[in-house]
Amino acid sequence: MKIYMHTDLEGVSGLDDEEQMQFEKKDIYRQSCEKLMLDVNAAVAGAFDGGADHVAVADGHAGRSRLNFIMEMLDERAEYDERLNEKWWGLLDESYDGAYFVGAHAMAGTINGFLDHTQSSLTIYNWHINGRRVGELAQWATVAGAAGVPLLMVSGDEAACAEARAFFDPIETAPVKQGVGRSRAIAYPAEEARARIREAARNAIQLVGKAKPYKPIMPKEIKIEYTRSDHADAAARREGAERLDARTVRWVTSDPFRF
Repeated sequence: MKIYMHTDLEGVSGLDDEEQMQFEKKDIYRQSCEKLMLDVNAAVAGAFDGGADHVAVADGHAGRSRLNFIMEMLDERAEYDERLNEKWWGLLDESYDGAYFVGAHAMAGTINGFLDHTQSSLTIYNWHINGRRVGELAQWATVAGAAGVPLLMVSGDEAACAEARAFFDPIETAPVKQGVGRSRAIAYPAEEARARIREAARNAIQLVGKAKPYKPIMPKEIKIEYTRSDHADAAARREGAERLDARTVRWVTSDPFRF
């Protein structure tokens, strides 16, 4: 039984203030990364508790591979995916039985979603696939689904977990905090939060064979609304792009890995 684990930072337990995400504040950021590793290890332990015999993990925050993971803290049973192919999915392929997302945040425009955004909080206002507004959860599930792998488990704030349940059924979720506006959250006690992660990761193994890969109808339409027209200017120059208005660009693609 093989599990592939994608991670982000905003949805990690114990992170309750936007300041904790600022990379230039080295000491504070190091503490945030330590909390990330503890959440990851809880999920790794849960997956093995449930019967997994192989777990691969990838650092998915801000394109900073190995700058968020503290390798000496990683559960030695887990394989670290350096994503040498420079793709989101790294080692992920059809040999995996399920995918997890640890540390997830809600899509842009989610009320009380801690640090809600989709890819970029500065440049992207909304992202749609086949007319449905999506965030990074659905994007990751699309990538995993293209490899035939279902998303089985999500941890993050309450808003991210609610988003996961709205998109995927069945799905195991582990809420670790509650957003208060966008920049702050109420963090649940650390031991409780990581116990939830471990339990959800363990229970998610039972969804193998029941949960289906997330596969949008093909060819699919990708439509992105940017925050400003100059961001759309740049996107409109990409191959296959169609400019819909000042801030909106669309593509139609048969590439299952494109989201």
